[in-house]
Amino acid sequence: MSKKIVNVGNIECGADQLFLISGPCVIEDESIMMKVAEELKEITERLNIPLIYKSSFQKDNRSSVEYYSGPGIDEGLRILEKVKNEFGFPLLTDIHYPDQIKPASDVVDVIQIPAYLVMQTHLVVEAAKSGSVINLKHGQFLAPENMIKPVQKIEASGNNKIILTERGYTFGYNDLVVDPRSFYHLNETGYPVVFDVTHAIRKYGIPSADPSGGARQYLPVLGRAGVASGVDGIFIETHPCPSEALCDAASQLDITQLEEFLKPLIELHNIEVKYRK
Repeated sequence: MSKKIVNVGNIECGADQLFLISGPCVIEDESIMMKVAEELKEITERLNIPLIYKSSFQKDNRSSVEYYSGPGIDEGLRILEKVKNEFGFPLLTDIHYPDQIKPASDVVDVIQIPAYLVMQTHLVVEAAKSGSVINLKHGQFLAPENMIKPVQKIEASGNNKIILTERGYTFGYNDLVVDPRSFYHLNETGYPVVFDVTHAIRKYGIPSADPSGGARQYLPVLGRAGVASGVDGIFIETHPCPSEALCDAASQLDITQLEEFLKPLIELHNIEVKYRK
């Protein structure tokens, strides 16, 4: 099956070149957001890997009302727009409610449907009608072959600008497992496939600031497994000081480690592309 090419800015998602989705999990202080953008610009230019800058103005699935959930849509989109204007990155952010779709689509290039909400028909359809590129996160509760269902909802709405992102499947209690067969099923949709490696190491039920709330030791092996399985893009949340991050502190990658982390993935992807041909 030939892969559809989905254009995000000047990035051809689904073409032969691996692309990167990266940024802090949630929008924090403007200075942090700009620092990450500046460092990502330097890293991606050195590695010649195209970047979609990602951060969330709202995280509505925090496990406590006491946890930081973002600056809100107005301030969040203002900061994202500043990143775009200064660095030229296309943008990705997630939405949780239909009334967030229009203002978000006016600023960002990709609207992301969170994993927990991927089967919410009204939300998915209204997002599709915006005409934006839609990134569907694989629901932790959903067999990978059933991701064709939200894909078909978007297609029925007249939109075929779709990306699918794997982030692990709930296995037992509070743990995620990445099954390489999932990449096969997602690729069978014909749309670009991304692997969200940093969310795949989260440990549910443990506060994200607790070092045991993530298993970073698995990042290299999972990243290589996903790329070798034929993904088109890699999704890595990154932060200048993960232990001080306001969300997913135990799983975000230190931005000083990002370049060396990406190098073998790019090499492996290039080998995989040659093998495919």
